[in-house]
Amino acid sequence: MLNGPNLNLLGVRKPEVYGRTTLADIEASLKEQAQQLGLEIVFMQSNHEGDLVDAIQQARVQGAGIIINPAAYTHTSIALHDALEAAELPVVEVHLSNIHRRESFRQHSFVSPQATAVIAGAGARGYNLALTFLAEHLAQQG
Repeated sequence: MLNGPNLNLLGVRKPEVYGRTTLADIEASLKEQAQQLGLEIVFMQSNHEGDLVDAIQQARVQGAGIIINPAAYTHTSIALHDALEAAELPVVEVHLSNIHRRESFRQHSFVSPQATAVIAGAGARGYNLALTFLAEHLAQQG
């Protein structure tokens, strides 16, 4: 579970857009859900693009799938696009807000072409939906 820039400020930054749920709340919920699904989940948040690229590359050899909220890097990062492509893993892209109803510069994603699924606008619950989807997807793939 990868989170991009400023998501460490969830709950306090623009709660009218991103909600009042903190990243720690999301991680606790996902940890519990992962246990119920019999999965192990690793969390990482960074404000630095290269750290996220490194984590994606690590997931390539140690993980089965990636859930990512690239935040502002969604709209700017060819590096994340390329790392996700090279990872050759199922990817679920998550956005708390519906990026398609926001400013025009937020409506394009460099990550989406590499995503197996995209969940946007479901708030913090989108992360749980992403984990459910990924678990079912991995089970179908064997």
